[in-house]
Amino acid sequence: MTKYLAAAAAQAFAIGLFTTAAMAGSCPEDKILSEARDLKQAPTIAVGRQVLGEVDLTGWRDMGNFKLRTRRLIIDVNGVVPTHNHGDRPSIVYILQGEIYEHNAYCAEPILHKTGDVAVESGPGHIHWWENTSDEPVVVLSSDVIPFNGNQSDDM
Repeated sequence: MTKYLAAAAAQAFAIGLFTTAAMAGSCPEDKILSEARDLKQAPTIAVGRQVLGEVDLTGWRDMGNFKLRTRRLIIDVNGVVPTHNHGDRPSIVYILQGEIYEHNAYCAEPILHKTGDVAVESGPGHIHWWENTSDEPVVVLSSDVIPFNGNQSDDM
């Protein structure tokens, strides 16, 4: 019985950590917009992207021609991940190192993401761009579902 209690406590602790991390880098409730605001078209500046792994999802559970991809992105000092849309490309981003601002169409102010934060990116109108204003490179892991046909976005 004791090992089950220990396992349950460890799971509850892990869930608590994940929830705290996920909530930490979100738009404050009083800044959430009901309609998307216009965002500038930010260009790519000083972003390195490395594919760490891909899984072919074609035909899996009746999915179409898609793959799951995980990448490591390094956003240098003053680097910018360009304006992009997640309406048809769900993604989860984990901030591995550093601090970075997300400019989101549904938040009236930039959202600060810090080491350990998780950003879930999906849904109609989820348009944003990211900016490293810190004095050190930012490292993130990004996993997304993309078409297998080669029309893959280089954005985050």
